[in-house]
Amino acid sequence: MKTPATLRADAEAQAARFPDLLARAEHLAGAVLLGAHGRRRAGVGDDFWQYRPAQAGDSRRRIDYRRSAMGDQEFVREREWQIAQSVMLWVDQGASMRFSSDVKLPQKIDRARLLGLAVAIMLQRGGERVGLTGTALPPRSGRPQILRLAEMFCKDDPADYAPPEHRAMVPHARALFISDFMGNLEGVTLALTKAADRGVRGVLCHLLDPSEEAFPFSGRTIFQSIGGTLSHETLKASDLKSRYLERLAERKSELQRLCALTGWHYGVHHTNASAQSALLWLYSALDTRAGMAA
Repeated sequence: MKTPATLRADAEAQAARFPDLLARAEHLAGAVLLGAHGRRRAGVGDDFWQYRPAQAGDSRRRIDYRRSAMGDQEFVREREWQIAQSVMLWVDQGASMRFSSDVKLPQKIDRARLLGLAVAIMLQRGGERVGLTGTALPPRSGRPQILRLAEMFCKDDPADYAPPEHRAMVPHARALFISDFMGNLEGVTLALTKAADRGVRGVLCHLLDPSEEAFPFSGRTIFQSIGGTLSHETLKASDLKSRYLERLAERKSELQRLCALTGWHYGVHHTNASAQSALLWLYSALDTRAGMAA
């Protein structure tokens, strides 16, 4: 049991990360927004979006005769879609995510939190509602919601592997799961199945440290989980490489298969790659117009 002094120290450590995470996420989102085209799409609304050539089935009332009079073709005036989309996030905060193979690389959890919050900022600026899976923080719009998300993202989960929350999925919403998916996949399968039953589509971001792809170990090695609950010692780590890489490939294949069955999008991101490139991909994949093939 934690003493009041220990609890206060832990709380202060969590609070110290909050403004730094928020500042970095806003900077990353701002850099990407400079070159992004946003989530604008045709639909019901008040604001003009674009002209497009008239097609068979278009109502005559939608034709803009002033624009059509400028040439030989009839044009329809489209308005911008203004119904906010609910997007639910799950960022794995289990102990396995607190790993980095090099001091020059961010921990997986640091990159996951940064990407999750930056996506939320971009979505919020685009008029969408953003929240967490489960009941702790339902999707809402506005700046205060971003502050709540940043605070929630700074809380570590003591478990080695934290399963995604599958409760309270908003029907026909979008979702983003960011994890190393090193634990049992039963929780992931349950969450995606529940989501699919409610018409929720989304993105699985498989986040890995580069050493977890290359397995650069040899000789006597002790493998231990970050939480300390699992440990394995070997005198010839290199003998495990082929089996490990085979298991990792099977894990990726299983996640891809699960995404294909439930209509989700699957992608891999490594912590030595650019966070900006990952953010662009995630933001695009979450767009309802984006293709969902893995």
